[in-house]
Amino acid sequence: MDKPTILAVDDSKIMQHEIKRALENTYNVLVADNAVDALSVIYHQTISALLLDVSMPGVDGLELCRTVRNLPQFQNLPIIMLTARDGAFDKVQGRLAGATEYLTKPFNQETLIQVISNFVTPPQS
Repeated sequence: MDKPTILAVDDSKIMQHEIKRALENTYNVLVADNAVDALSVIYHQTISALLLDVSMPGVDGLELCRTVRNLPQFQNLPIIMLTARDGAFDKVQGRLAGATEYLTKPFNQETLIQVISNFVTPPQS
């Protein structure tokens, strides 16, 4: 059975690697380092969930989240903010932008997998 695909959008190659390593046993993980590439991926691939960093050059994660939420076909796509910004105000901004969930870095691998599995059913072995 095909694994669900998760798209992680983060401008840090290290974070991309960490996310991939944490999730690759359960999910097919794609990475993008900016909003333009991320939008291209979600238009051309079936994505089960989107992981977004808030702080990125150009279009930040909040803006990308709002953009994706405004597209009818992605209204129900789980969007998980995964960011170093952990203030209450940041979390409110994430929710207002349309984020389904908000996690902070450095992330705990089990927590990340658990949060994703709340929205995406992992394949049964």
